[in-house]
Amino acid sequence: MLSKIYIKNYILIDELELDLSEGLNIITGETGAGKSILINAIDIAFGAKAGKELIKTGSEKAIIELTIVNNKQNVTDLFNEFGIDYDGDEIILSKEITQTSSRSRINGCLVNQEFLRLFRELFIDIHSQHQTYSFLQPKYHITLLDEYAKAFYGNIAEEYKANYSEYKKMNEQLAELKQTASKTEDQIDFLRFQVDEIESAQIVDVKEDELLNNELSVLENVEKLKELTGSSYWSLSGDDSSIIEALLQIKSNLSKAAGLDGSLEEMETELINVIEIIKSISSDLRDYSSSLDNDEERINSIQERLFILEKLKRKYGGTLENVQKEGFKLRNELDSIDFSNSNIEELESKINAKELELKSISEKLSAQRKKHSKILSELIVEKLEKLELPKVRFEISIENCELNQNGADKVEFLISTNISEGLKPIAKVASGGELSRVMLAMKTIFAQSDNIETVIFDEIDTGISGKTSQAVGDEVKALSKFMQIIMITHQAIIASKSDRHIYVKKVQGDTTSVDISVLTGDNKIKALAELASGEVNSESLKFAQMLVR
Repeated sequence: MLSKIYIKNYILIDELELDLSEGLNIITGETGAGKSILINAIDIAFGAKAGKELIKTGSEKAIIELTIVNNKQNVTDLFNEFGIDYDGDEIILSKEITQTSSRSRINGCLVNQEFLRLFRELFIDIHSQHQTYSFLQPKYHITLLDEYAKAFYGNIAEEYKANYSEYKKMNEQLAELKQTASKTEDQIDFLRFQVDEIESAQIVDVKEDELLNNELSVLENVEKLKELTGSSYWSLSGDDSSIIEALLQIKSNLSKAAGLDGSLEEMETELINVIEIIKSISSDLRDYSSSLDNDEERINSIQERLFILEKLKRKYGGTLENVQKEGFKLRNELDSIDFSNSNIEELESKINAKELELKSISEKLSAQRKKHSKILSELIVEKLEKLELPKVRFEISIENCELNQNGADKVEFLISTNISEGLKPIAKVASGGELSRVMLAMKTIFAQSDNIETVIFDEIDTGISGKTSQAVGDEVKALSKFMQIIMITHQAIIASKSDRHIYVKKVQGDTTSVDISVLTGDNKIKALAELASGEVNSESLKFAQMLVR
């Protein structure tokens, strides 16, 4: 459950710290006072979209922090999967919204949207007037039924989804194979020619052209290289007037000088090292010059190879690396064509077998849906009768359809709220007040089966009053014994049943802000009186006092 909300620089809130209780937390206030700000903040902390427009004017960032006391859920595996520490039952969920981005943290660790989605499913269910419309759309009805009955299905639903995923992949593969196999013989012949052209070149080293060009440059300039390197060798050590001989004489003189002044010994050592280096260079130059040879046959061989490589580079990408990659790609394409032609029939046979398997599983799944749809319908009718719809009928229609990710069932909720009317789709029958009660009935059933921690209702009491308000209040109060309820309401009868009454008002000064407080005692009575009649007077106070007895 949510035990505390901390908000700073969020829309019209400067700073707020609000404690929540177990049971029923009611939020009231005048229209336009900002009651939904709290609900929206909770929604955003749990992963809803957050933009910079939520930051209070003049502030750099907004902060939302929720303290969650975990009473029911085993989150150890989830936290371990994402590398988050979990010690004790208290969890801190925070959201920081800046001008350029937003960040979410659990117990101080950054988390992504995938974690928040999984975490949200365990702890909170937010239902607003906007979400009510999803109950009207038949495409969601199969999901609602399956969510209710998933604990009774065994592994049928999971088995079907796993097999359908395989079935879908096989069909996608078949489409690709057929597309590949549809190439003309001319296209295949040209593809085979390209593969042969590249593979016959036997490119092993993608730097081969660079190495060959360098070798060719050497072979084409043998005489010049011999002249330059031979002359250099002769200057270094060719005769008595060579550089090395001169350095050896200097070394002899320096050795004698070092005998007279020890500080010159280091200089003598450095000179010896220089002489050794020059001797090594001289030797290398001699060997290099001797190795040079006019090899016309090798020149011709290199030129022929470079001609082939340059031709391939022009056709397949400009570099040998690109030629090699294109060769791999074309080879795979050619192999896939050969594979396609020989395997389409085999794959079609597997798909037919998988389709039969899916139909068999879907029939079992459909039987479970039909069984539990009757149970769910009876539960919803029972709840709706308590919510002042005594003549209501509710059924879940299940018809066959083509195989899809959910099976072979088309599910739709049907309702009749008047004894003289037949069953019709829920969107075409229920009024606003009736729809709110249908939604509440389903939510109370689904919430208990989900074992969820906190359920939030945002103004779901629209279109009801009087005796119906009493019934809705009783139902919400009963539900709050199993889980924490946070509810925005305009009904004094419902608000009177709160375990904690939170009052929201808009304050107009130099700037507009929202003030949020917890009401107890006389302040709660006054708020209920104002909620009931629009003003606080002796009659409304008397009515409010009667409500809280």
